[in-house]
Amino acid sequence: MARNVVISGGGTGIGLAAARAFASDGDRVLLLGRRPEVLEKAELPGALTYAADLSDPHAVRGVARFVADELGTVDVLVNSAGGAGNPEPAADTEDRLDAVAHAWTVNFRLNVLTATLLTEALRDRLASPGGRVLFLSSIAAYRGSGSGAYAASKAALHPYAFDLARELGPRGITVNVVAPGYVEDTEIFGEAMDPARRRRLIAETSTGRAGTPGDIAETLHWLASHGAGHITAQVIQVNGGAEHGH
Repeated sequence: MARNVVISGGGTGIGLAAARAFASDGDRVLLLGRRPEVLEKAELPGALTYAADLSDPHAVRGVARFVADELGTVDVLVNSAGGAGNPEPAADTEDRLDAVAHAWTVNFRLNVLTATLLTEALRDRLASPGGRVLFLSSIAAYRGSGSGAYAASKAALHPYAFDLARELGPRGITVNVVAPGYVEDTEIFGEAMDPARRRRLIAETSTGRAGTPGDIAETLHWLASHGAGHITAQVIQVNGGAEHGH
């Protein structure tokens, strides 16, 4: 039976790969993102699209109304929207503290508010039983990200997911987190990566290769399956062994 699947950040990278995986099952997919032109280029036949800034409560209310009108029930919610600040404008300041405040605010807005606002707006529409809520974290949540802001914003999703799993469990809804390592063909790193850094990240893996959006999409797809119905409040690392399980 076809399911209703809502995917934020669905126009590119992991979100789009996940959308294709669900659509291949015949599921009805709604792609959410900030940039309408990107959603239009997604080329996913039959998919619905809705452009909104998911860190804005007013915009998320619009998403909730659209979902109510077009889908009704949400079987799977994939929170894939986020980023490390690209392509956000840099802080227009030379003051170090102002720059720090800007970086941390941007990262928490992109990675935490987008996920929590959308989830809270749609939680009463989640299928009961059988609903699935999925969040995209990062290997950075375990080992840092250089500046700290991106890593901290991804790590903040973990306790939120654990609390949500406890609250929604009685309704037969599972909540899980997927934490990718280095994944190529996404916008997370902005412009082309320095070749030396790319080699270093690949060398950290046991598989000897970079991850792909498809690797992460298949994990999300499995966690949303009937077979994963007794898995909840977990963080699944998908990084080729670059970071061991915890």
